[in-house]
Amino acid sequence: MNMTRALKLTRKYILTLVMIALSILAVTPFLWMLSASLKATAHVFDFPIQWIPKQPIFTNYVEVWFAQVPFYRYFLNSVQVSALSVAGDVFTSALAGYAFAKIDFKGRNLAFLLYIATLMFPSQMLLIPRFVLYRLIGLYNTLWALILPGAFTAFGTFLLRQFFMTIPDELVQAAKIDGSSYFRTFTRIMLPLSKPALSTLTIFSFVATWNDYAGPLVFLHSKNLYTIPLGLLQFQDDQQTNYGAIMAASACSLIPIFVIFLVLQKHFIEGIAMSGIKG
Repeated sequence: MNMTRALKLTRKYILTLVMIALSILAVTPFLWMLSASLKATAHVFDFPIQWIPKQPIFTNYVEVWFAQVPFYRYFLNSVQVSALSVAGDVFTSALAGYAFAKIDFKGRNLAFLLYIATLMFPSQMLLIPRFVLYRLIGLYNTLWALILPGAFTAFGTFLLRQFFMTIPDELVQAAKIDGSSYFRTFTRIMLPLSKPALSTLTIFSFVATWNDYAGPLVFLHSKNLYTIPLGLLQFQDDQQTNYGAIMAASACSLIPIFVIFLVLQKHFIEGIAMSGIKG
């Protein structure tokens, strides 16, 4: 018995050390970025790395927000695109997920299968068709060209449909007996119970939209419409690259992601676990 307990403790300690090592490896690039954002460009790549600069330089952050490159404009564009995309994604995915999970209609399973099958197509394959379509309908070089694709996602529908299936059908039937409409049942019963799944989808959707590079690169050509991924390129030219400013801008761009995660983290793990219980 003591031998078995000792083996379990040893395994636990080894696993803990491995997880600590992996955590350090995961956070090291972020710490290096913060360190580099407080250095002059000439000292960013010094080796050995000086993790804590002896004389931190905060002018990189001043340059990011107040210099000639309008980073604040890129930041606001990213906030606008991400906020509207996430709001649309959560709304449409919740409605579609509820319909596929709790409303029995002819061809429901086939429609769901066809909708989910679109996940097999990589987003890069759709860039050219979208580019042609947006040119025809006048959305090219507008932020709507970035907002609309993110407002309708098969992944969000799948995630919320899986979660809604874990909610007992008896609740829906009881609401129907009481004379509640489908939409009233959705807003009064399903949505209040689905906070974990909605929080999970919000985090996934926000991170994907915030970090999107290919979309703005293809659909935008006016610099005043650039989002952060393209805006970071404005800190380099043919003569030099201002790595200190790029690191400072990158650090600032992570703030909204941290805020979103800290606000919704209570429901995040629960949503991931519960959305995959039923298939």
